Amino acid sequence: MELIKEKYLDEERFARSYARGKFKMKRWGRYKIRDGLKKRQLSAYCIKKGLSEIDEEEYYTTMCNELLRRNEAEKAGQHPYLRRRALADYMFKRGYENGLVWEAINELGL
Repeated sequence: MELIKEKYLDEERFARSYARGKFKMKRWGRYKIRDGLKKRQLSAYCIKKGLSEIDEEEYYTTMCNELLRRNEAEKAGQHPYLRRRALADYMFKRGYENGLVWEAINELGL
């Protein structure tokens, strides 16, 4: 009980730290972070607070950088449609939103 009073055991603090860490270190998207928090049975309030730690501008920039990095790793001789689809699928698996991924792919001209 004392640990909770002193905020050593705090779900909200954990959610914020988890979201910040997974985004900055592993470059996960919001969907994947949200699923990780749900698996730990945190409340919707704590999940929302955790996701609020992610800055919108930094999120989009990180996603674009991941796309560019992955584009370099894709096969050079691949058909442009297949390359775009492979890039999008990769980003979906990392937990990024569908609309944002396609917007970034089109903006970057990949």
